[in-house]
Amino acid sequence: MSVELPPAIAAYFRADHDDPAAVARCFTPEGVVKDEGRLHRGPEAIAAWKRQASASYEYTSEPIGVEPDGERLIVTAHVVGTFPGSPVDLRYAFTLEGAHIALLEIAP
Repeated sequence: MSVELPPAIAAYFRADHDDPAAVARCFTPEGVVKDEGRLHRGPEAIAAWKRQASASYEYTSEPIGVEPDGERLIVTAHVVGTFPGSPVDLRYAFTLEGAHIALLEIAP
């Protein structure tokens, strides 16, 4: 990775490509992902969301920037893949709770 990230967020991006269970382990037990207007709450729902996204498209994501925004940390990642509109820079808004992710909101 080209930017320095907190451990939970770095682990999320490492697991993002091929391990939905590892992605889910980056979150608190009550963790939430908001993506494409939908909420995914808890480890099982987060793993299912990641499995579906990984099965639908092949892609790579590379964090290219990070900035604080109140209690959130905004990570901009360059995402390239087999999805409409590729490539795109997405904003990942992470809220951390201790050593885990409590909330992730993904937006273009």
